[in-house]
Amino acid sequence: MGRRRQAVTIRHVAADAGVSLQTVSRVINNDQSVRAPMREKVQASIDKLGYVPSIAAQRMGGSRSWLILALNDRERTIADWKARQGTDWVDQLLLGGMLECAEHGYRLIFELVDTNAPDIERQLGATIAALQPDGVILTPPHCDDPRIIEAFRKHQIPVARMGSREEGEGLCVAMDEGEAGRLATRYLQDLGHERIGFIAGLRAYSFSSWRVEGWQAQMREAGLATEGLMAPGDFSYETGAQAARELLGRSPRPSAIIASGEQMALAALDVAQELGLRVPEDLSILSFDNTPLVRFTRPPLTAMDQPIADLAARAVRELILGRAGAGGEARVILLDVGLVERGSTAPPRRD
Repeated sequence: MGRRRQAVTIRHVAADAGVSLQTVSRVINNDQSVRAPMREKVQASIDKLGYVPSIAAQRMGGSRSWLILALNDRERTIADWKARQGTDWVDQLLLGGMLECAEHGYRLIFELVDTNAPDIERQLGATIAALQPDGVILTPPHCDDPRIIEAFRKHQIPVARMGSREEGEGLCVAMDEGEAGRLATRYLQDLGHERIGFIAGLRAYSFSSWRVEGWQAQMREAGLATEGLMAPGDFSYETGAQAARELLGRSPRPSAIIASGEQMALAALDVAQELGLRVPEDLSILSFDNTPLVRFTRPPLTAMDQPIADLAARAVRELILGRAGAGGEARVILLDVGLVERGSTAPPRRD
Protein backbone atom coordinates (compact mmCIF):
# COMPACT_ATOMS: atom_id res chain seq x y z
CA MET A 1 0.00 0.00 0.00
CA GLY A 2 1.40 3.40 -0.97
CA ARG A 3 2.09 6.18 1.50
CA ARG A 4 -0.74 8.56 2.19
CA ARG A 5 -0.21 11.85 0.42
CA GLN A 6 0.44 14.65 2.89
CA ALA A 7 -2.16 17.41 2.79
CA VAL A 8 -0.93 20.76 1.54
CA THR A 9 -1.27 23.44 4.21
CA ILE A 10 -0.93 27.19 4.34
CA ARG A 11 2.57 26.70 5.75
CA HIS A 12 3.64 24.87 2.58
CA VAL A 13 2.33 27.74 0.47
CA ALA A 14 4.13 30.34 2.62
CA ALA A 15 7.40 28.41 2.43
CA ASP A 16 7.14 27.95 -1.34
CA ALA A 17 6.37 31.62 -1.93
CA GLY A 18 8.86 32.83 0.68
CA VAL A 19 6.29 34.94 2.53
CA SER A 20 4.62 34.98 5.93
CA LEU A 21 1.52 32.98 6.89
CA GLN A 22 -0.37 36.26 7.31
CA THR A 23 0.43 37.32 3.76
CA VAL A 24 -0.88 34.04 2.35
CA SER A 25 -4.03 34.40 4.44
CA ARG A 26 -4.57 37.96 3.21
CA VAL A 27 -4.34 36.74 -0.37
CA ILE A 28 -6.82 33.93 0.38
CA ASN A 29 -9.23 36.47 1.85
CA ASN A 30 -8.81 38.83 -1.13
CA ASP A 31 -7.36 41.60 1.03
CA GLN A 32 -6.88 44.58 -1.28
CA SER A 33 -3.89 45.82 0.75
CA VAL A 34 -1.73 43.08 -0.82
CA ARG A 35 0.07 44.45 -3.86
CA ALA A 36 -0.48 42.80 -7.22
CA PRO A 37 3.05 41.30 -7.63
CA MET A 38 2.88 39.70 -4.17
CA ARG A 39 -0.66 38.44 -4.83
CA GLU A 40 0.44 36.83 -8.09
CA LYS A 41 3.45 35.23 -6.40
CA VAL A 42 1.34 33.68 -3.65
CA GLN A 43 -1.37 32.59 -6.09
CA ALA A 44 1.26 30.87 -8.23
CA SER A 45 2.35 28.81 -5.21
CA ILE A 46 -1.28 27.99 -4.38
CA ASP A 47 -1.88 26.78 -7.94
CA LYS A 48 1.37 24.80 -8.09
CA LEU A 49 0.80 23.00 -4.81
CA GLY A 50 -2.92 22.49 -5.33
CA TYR A 51 -3.71 24.14 -2.02
CA VAL A 52 -7.36 24.39 -0.93
CA PRO A 53 -7.91 27.09 1.73
CA SER A 54 -9.33 25.94 5.06
CA ILE A 55 -11.48 27.94 7.42
CA ALA A 56 -8.55 28.12 9.84
CA ALA A 57 -6.41 29.73 7.14
CA GLN A 58 -9.17 32.15 6.23
CA ARG A 59 -9.59 33.16 9.88
CA MET A 60 -5.93 34.20 10.09
CA GLY A 61 -6.59 37.01 7.65
CA GLY A 62 -8.99 39.07 9.71
CA SER A 63 -11.93 39.20 12.07
CA ARG A 64 -14.28 36.97 10.08
CA SER A 65 -14.82 33.35 11.08
CA TRP A 66 -16.42 32.32 7.75
CA LEU A 67 -19.08 30.47 9.73
CA ILE A 68 -22.83 30.96 9.88
CA LEU A 69 -24.55 29.24 12.81
CA ALA A 70 -28.11 27.90 12.52
CA LEU A 71 -29.97 26.93 15.69
CA ASN A 72 -32.99 24.63 15.68
CA ASP A 73 -35.29 23.24 18.37
CA ARG A 74 -33.54 20.31 20.04
CA GLU A 75 -36.48 18.38 21.48
CA ARG A 76 -38.64 18.28 18.36
CA THR A 77 -35.74 17.62 15.98
CA ILE A 78 -34.37 14.70 17.99
CA ALA A 79 -37.88 13.27 18.48
CA ASP A 80 -38.40 13.25 14.70
CA TRP A 81 -35.01 11.70 14.05
CA LYS A 82 -35.54 8.96 16.65
CA ALA A 83 -38.94 8.18 15.19
CA ARG A 84 -37.23 7.79 11.79
CA GLN A 85 -39.66 10.35 10.41
CA GLY A 86 -37.02 12.83 9.35
CA THR A 87 -37.84 16.50 9.35
CA ASP A 88 -38.37 18.32 6.07
CA TRP A 89 -37.92 21.67 7.80
CA VAL A 90 -34.32 20.78 8.70
CA ASP A 91 -33.66 19.29 5.25
CA GLN A 92 -34.84 22.44 3.50
CA LEU A 93 -33.04 24.71 5.99
CA LEU A 94 -29.77 22.90 5.29
CA LEU A 95 -30.37 22.88 1.54
CA GLY A 96 -30.90 26.62 1.29
CA GLY A 97 -28.39 27.61 3.96
CA MET A 98 -25.51 25.39 2.88
CA LEU A 99 -25.77 26.20 -0.81
CA GLU A 100 -25.91 29.94 -0.16
CA CYS A 101 -22.97 29.74 2.25
CA ALA A 102 -20.93 27.90 -0.37
CA GLU A 103 -21.57 30.70 -2.86
CA HIS A 104 -19.76 33.09 -0.51
CA GLY A 105 -16.99 30.80 0.74
CA TYR A 106 -18.74 30.20 4.07
CA ARG A 107 -19.72 27.10 6.03
CA LEU A 108 -23.03 26.49 7.78
CA ILE A 109 -22.88 24.98 11.28
CA PHE A 110 -26.12 23.37 12.50
CA GLU A 111 -26.72 23.15 16.26
CA LEU A 112 -29.65 22.03 18.41
CA VAL A 113 -30.66 24.11 21.43
CA ASP A 114 -33.13 23.31 24.19
CA THR A 115 -35.06 26.50 24.92
CA ASN A 116 -36.18 25.13 28.29
CA ALA A 117 -32.64 24.46 29.55
CA PRO A 118 -31.98 26.47 32.73
CA ASP A 119 -28.39 27.15 31.65
CA ILE A 120 -29.22 28.24 28.10
CA GLU A 121 -27.11 31.41 28.38
CA ARG A 122 -24.05 29.40 29.46
CA GLN A 123 -24.52 26.91 26.62
CA LEU A 124 -24.79 29.68 24.07
CA GLY A 125 -21.75 31.42 25.54
CA ALA A 126 -19.69 28.26 25.08
CA THR A 127 -20.93 27.88 21.50
CA ILE A 128 -20.09 31.48 20.68
CA ALA A 129 -16.62 31.17 22.20
CA ALA A 130 -15.88 28.00 20.25
CA LEU A 131 -17.24 29.06 16.85
CA GLN A 132 -17.27 32.87 16.86
CA PRO A 133 -19.82 32.87 14.04
CA ASP A 134 -20.20 35.84 11.73
CA GLY A 135 -23.97 35.52 11.99
CA VAL A 136 -26.67 33.28 13.37
CA ILE A 137 -30.01 31.99 12.09
CA LEU A 138 -32.65 31.43 14.75
CA THR A 139 -35.61 29.20 13.88
CA PRO A 140 -38.90 28.85 15.81
CA PRO A 141 -39.28 29.01 18.75
CA HIS A 142 -35.73 30.35 19.33
CA CYS A 143 -36.35 33.28 16.98
CA ASP A 144 -38.69 34.85 19.56
CA ASP A 145 -36.76 33.92 22.73
CA PRO A 146 -35.34 37.13 24.28
CA ARG A 147 -32.64 35.23 26.20
CA ILE A 148 -31.22 33.71 23.04
CA ILE A 149 -31.43 36.96 21.08
CA GLU A 150 -29.73 38.85 23.93
CA ALA A 151 -26.90 36.29 24.12
CA PHE A 152 -25.89 37.09 20.55
CA ARG A 153 -26.57 40.81 20.88
CA LYS A 154 -24.09 41.01 23.77
CA HIS A 155 -21.39 39.63 21.47
CA GLN A 156 -22.50 41.89 18.59
CA ILE A 157 -23.29 38.91 16.38
CA PRO A 158 -25.93 39.68 13.73
CA VAL A 159 -29.10 37.62 13.97
CA ALA A 160 -31.55 36.54 11.28
CA ARG A 161 -34.81 35.38 12.84
CA MET A 162 -36.22 32.85 10.41
CA GLY A 163 -39.97 32.39 10.65
CA SER A 164 -40.54 35.34 12.99
CA ARG A 165 -42.30 38.67 12.69
CA GLU A 166 -42.33 39.53 16.37
CA GLU A 167 -40.96 42.86 17.58
CA GLY A 168 -37.30 42.81 18.53
CA GLU A 169 -33.80 43.04 17.15
CA GLY A 170 -32.28 41.56 14.06
CA LEU A 171 -33.52 40.63 10.64
CA CYS A 172 -36.82 38.75 10.31
CA VAL A 173 -37.13 36.46 7.28
CA ALA A 174 -40.48 34.71 7.08
CA MET A 175 -43.22 33.61 4.80
CA ASP A 176 -46.47 35.56 5.05
CA GLU A 177 -48.20 33.09 7.35
CA GLY A 178 -51.34 35.17 7.69
CA GLU A 179 -51.74 35.42 3.93
CA ALA A 180 -51.02 31.70 3.67
CA GLY A 181 -53.90 31.01 6.06
CA ARG A 182 -56.12 33.21 3.92
CA LEU A 183 -54.97 31.53 0.71
CA ALA A 184 -55.67 28.04 2.03
CA THR A 185 -59.11 29.08 3.22
CA ARG A 186 -59.95 31.01 0.05
CA TYR A 187 -58.97 28.01 -2.07
CA LEU A 188 -61.43 25.79 -0.19
CA GLN A 189 -64.11 28.48 -0.32
CA ASP A 190 -63.69 28.73 -4.09
CA LEU A 191 -64.38 24.99 -4.25
CA GLY A 192 -67.67 25.69 -2.47
CA HIS A 193 -66.80 24.82 1.17
CA GLU A 194 -68.42 26.85 3.92
CA ARG A 195 -67.73 24.83 7.06
CA ILE A 196 -63.93 24.79 7.05
CA GLY A 197 -62.25 23.38 10.16
CA PHE A 198 -58.77 24.29 11.32
CA ILE A 199 -56.32 22.20 13.38
CA ALA A 200 -53.96 24.73 14.97
CA GLY A 201 -50.28 24.25 15.74
CA LEU A 202 -48.30 24.73 18.93
CA ARG A 203 -48.82 28.15 20.49
CA ALA A 204 -45.11 28.50 21.32
CA TYR A 205 -44.57 29.00 17.58
CA SER A 206 -45.84 32.46 16.72
CA PHE A 207 -46.58 31.49 13.12
CA SER A 208 -49.29 29.13 14.44
CA SER A 209 -51.33 32.13 15.56
CA TRP A 210 -50.81 33.96 12.26
CA ARG A 211 -52.16 30.99 10.31
CA VAL A 212 -55.24 30.86 12.53
CA GLU A 213 -55.73 34.61 12.16
CA GLY A 214 -55.55 34.30 8.37
CA TRP A 215 -58.17 31.52 8.40
CA GLN A 216 -60.42 33.54 10.70
CA ALA A 217 -60.09 36.72 8.65
CA GLN A 218 -60.90 34.98 5.37
CA MET A 219 -63.89 33.18 6.90
CA ARG A 220 -65.14 36.44 8.37
CA GLU A 221 -64.83 38.30 5.06
CA ALA A 222 -66.84 35.56 3.37
CA GLY A 223 -69.53 35.88 6.05
CA LEU A 224 -68.83 32.39 7.40
CA ALA A 225 -68.75 31.35 11.05
CA THR A 226 -65.67 29.87 12.73
CA GLU A 227 -67.21 29.00 16.11
CA GLY A 228 -66.67 25.34 16.91
CA LEU A 229 -64.46 24.83 13.86
CA MET A 230 -61.00 25.11 15.42
CA ALA A 231 -59.22 22.44 17.48
CA PRO A 232 -55.75 22.68 19.06
CA GLY A 233 -52.72 20.55 18.20
CA ASP A 234 -48.95 20.63 18.66
CA PHE A 235 -47.86 19.43 15.18
CA SER A 236 -47.77 15.79 16.34
CA TYR A 237 -49.78 12.95 14.81
CA GLU A 238 -51.42 12.17 18.16
CA THR A 239 -52.81 15.66 18.71
CA GLY A 240 -53.85 15.83 15.07
CA ALA A 241 -55.88 12.67 15.47
CA GLN A 242 -57.51 13.99 18.63
CA ALA A 243 -58.33 17.31 16.97
CA ALA A 244 -59.74 15.59 13.87
CA ARG A 245 -62.01 13.36 15.96
CA GLU A 246 -63.20 16.43 17.84
CA LEU A 247 -64.01 18.35 14.65
CA LEU A 248 -65.56 15.43 12.80
CA GLY A 249 -67.66 14.52 15.84
CA ARG A 250 -69.50 17.81 15.72
CA SER A 251 -72.85 18.31 14.03
CA PRO A 252 -72.86 19.58 11.45
CA ARG A 253 -69.28 18.50 10.83
CA PRO A 254 -66.88 20.49 8.64
CA SER A 255 -66.72 19.60 4.95
CA ALA A 256 -63.03 20.55 4.84
CA ILE A 257 -60.13 20.68 7.32
CA ILE A 258 -56.91 22.69 7.17
CA ALA A 259 -54.13 21.13 9.27
CA SER A 260 -51.24 23.36 10.37
CA GLY A 261 -48.63 20.63 9.85
CA GLU A 262 -48.19 17.44 7.84
CA GLN A 263 -48.33 15.02 10.78
CA MET A 264 -51.71 16.47 11.82
CA ALA A 265 -52.92 16.33 8.21
CA LEU A 266 -51.93 12.66 7.99
CA ALA A 267 -53.78 12.02 11.24
CA ALA A 268 -56.89 13.77 9.91
CA LEU A 269 -56.79 11.57 6.82
CA ASP A 270 -56.52 8.39 8.90
CA VAL A 271 -59.32 9.46 11.26
CA ALA A 272 -61.60 10.31 8.35
CA GLN A 273 -61.06 6.87 6.86
CA GLU A 274 -61.63 5.21 10.24
CA LEU A 275 -64.98 7.01 10.44
CA GLY A 276 -65.96 5.80 6.97
CA LEU A 277 -65.56 9.21 5.34
CA ARG A 278 -64.22 9.32 1.80
CA VAL A 279 -61.53 11.89 0.98
CA PRO A 280 -62.21 14.09 -0.91
CA GLU A 281 -65.84 13.10 -1.63
CA ASP A 282 -67.01 13.51 1.99
CA LEU A 283 -64.15 15.56 3.40
CA SER A 284 -61.42 17.71 1.90
CA ILE A 285 -58.06 17.91 3.73
CA LEU A 286 -55.33 20.51 3.20
CA SER A 287 -51.86 20.28 4.78
CA PHE A 288 -49.75 23.30 5.69
CA ASP A 289 -46.54 21.40 4.89
CA ASN A 290 -45.65 20.16 1.42
CA THR A 291 -43.31 17.42 2.63
CA PRO A 292 -42.50 14.10 0.93
CA LEU A 293 -44.94 12.37 3.28
CA VAL A 294 -48.03 14.17 1.97
CA ARG A 295 -47.27 13.26 -1.62
CA PHE A 296 -47.57 9.51 -1.12
CA THR A 297 -50.79 9.23 0.88
CA ARG A 298 -53.99 7.91 -0.68
CA PRO A 299 -55.15 10.31 -1.89
CA PRO A 300 -52.08 12.60 -1.98
CA LEU A 301 -52.66 15.75 0.05
CA THR A 302 -53.18 19.25 -1.26
CA ALA A 303 -50.62 21.37 0.57
CA MET A 304 -49.27 24.84 1.17
CA ASP A 305 -45.76 24.98 -0.27
CA GLN A 306 -43.52 26.81 2.19
CA PRO A 307 -40.33 28.40 0.75
CA ILE A 308 -38.10 27.13 3.59
CA ALA A 309 -34.95 26.72 1.49
CA ASP A 310 -35.44 30.20 0.04
CA LEU A 311 -35.95 31.62 3.53
CA ALA A 312 -32.70 30.05 4.74
CA ALA A 313 -30.78 31.22 1.68
CA ARG A 314 -32.08 34.77 2.08
CA ALA A 315 -31.18 34.78 5.79
CA VAL A 316 -27.64 33.62 5.02
CA ARG A 317 -27.20 36.15 2.23
CA GLU A 318 -28.35 39.06 4.38
CA LEU A 319 -26.04 38.00 7.20
CA ILE A 320 -22.99 37.62 4.97
CA LEU A 321 -23.60 40.89 3.17
CA GLY A 322 -23.92 42.70 6.49
CA ARG A 323 -27.54 43.70 6.05
CA ALA A 324 -28.89 42.00 9.17
CA GLY A 325 -27.32 44.32 11.73
CA ALA A 326 -26.39 43.52 15.30
CA GLY A 327 -29.01 45.67 16.97
CA GLY A 328 -31.80 48.16 16.46
CA GLU A 329 -35.30 47.63 15.16
CA ALA A 330 -36.19 44.48 13.30
CA ARG A 331 -36.35 44.52 9.51
CA VAL A 332 -38.90 42.12 8.03
CA ILE A 333 -38.56 40.29 4.71
CA LEU A 334 -41.64 38.30 3.68
CA LEU A 335 -41.64 35.62 1.00
CA ASP A 336 -44.75 34.34 -0.75
CA VAL A 337 -46.13 30.87 -0.16
CA GLY A 338 -47.62 28.66 -2.85
CA LEU A 339 -50.33 26.01 -2.97
CA VAL A 340 -50.01 22.58 -4.59
CA GLU A 341 -53.35 21.03 -5.50
CA ARG A 342 -53.62 17.25 -5.22
CA GLY A 343 -56.31 14.64 -4.77
CA SER A 344 -57.41 15.36 -1.19
CA THR A 345 -59.55 18.39 -2.03
CA ALA A 346 -62.71 18.69 -4.13
CA PRO A 347 -66.05 20.53 -4.08
CA PRO A 348 -68.27 19.49 -1.15
CA ARG A 349 -70.88 16.83 -1.64
CA ARG A 350 -74.36 18.23 -2.07
CA ASP A 351 -77.00 15.99 -0.45
